[in-house]
Amino acid sequence: MRNLVVLTAILLTATACGDTWGQRAVTGGGIGAGSGAVIGALTGMGPLTGALIGGAVGAGAGAATTPRR
Repeated sequence: MRNLVVLTAILLTATACGDTWGQRAVTGGGIGAGSGAVIGALTGMGPLTGALIGGAVGAGAGAATTPRR
């Protein structure tokens, strides 16, 4: 469980990488889909379902953030 929490914190931190709204949405979606697939496979939900949910959440989080300069 500790590893899952650490992985989630790292992935949420990296979700908003990019300079523009579109870049952050795409990178967030990619990171979310990858991590969702892994988490889905580990929890029995299935990698495809996990990737779809993770990609949607990651893209939303990436698009909702603003870059800090």
